[in-house]
Amino acid sequence: MAYPGYGAPPGGYPGGQYGGAPGAPGYGGFPGQQQDPLFGYFTGVAGNDGHISAEELQACLTQAGFSGGYRPFNLETCRLMINMLDRDMSCTMGFNEFKELWAVLNGWKQHFMSIDRDRSGTVDPQEMHQAVSTMGYSLSPQAMNCVIKRYSTQGKITFDDYVACCVKLRTLTDVFRKRDTTGQGSAAFQYDDFIQCTMSC
Repeated sequence: MAYPGYGAPPGGYPGGQYGGAPGAPGYGGFPGQQQDPLFGYFTGVAGNDGHISAEELQACLTQAGFSGGYRPFNLETCRLMINMLDRDMSCTMGFNEFKELWAVLNGWKQHFMSIDRDRSGTVDPQEMHQAVSTMGYSLSPQAMNCVIKRYSTQGKITFDDYVACCVKLRTLTDVFRKRDTTGQGSAAFQYDDFIQCTMSC
């Protein structure tokens, strides 16, 4: 389904839906089923409390090399990702949320690599514009310029800034879609509602 006026369907990354459902084969956690191999990795990161904080997620993604090289993954991006999937409002991630995020991150990584043609580990504004378009977002040149200014450093966008942009676009689009009851690309916000929506994503 297309969403006139504001772009991408839920998910906000190439490949459509992602993640599994509790109880699906190989998901783990139910008697008689094979344990998910990601669960062991999750428990090693989560520690005794069984939840991953933004700081633990940052260490995990840095160690896994998601940001490229030895540079730490951006902590603010980790907070945004946890918030995107934080259905119980705990400001942490349980295993199901972590599994979902891992699938999303791998989708975004593949997409980023497909547009980083020179394998520099960064994308330029033109490549970023292409990336946003292929994800299905319909942004004006002015809006796209705002995105580039927000997420680039000296005209280049790193993977973790790309992820932060994807999270923000997905979350803001989902928030907007809930208020665009007619599906026409326009919605009315009260000031306080607007502040809550923009500050929470």
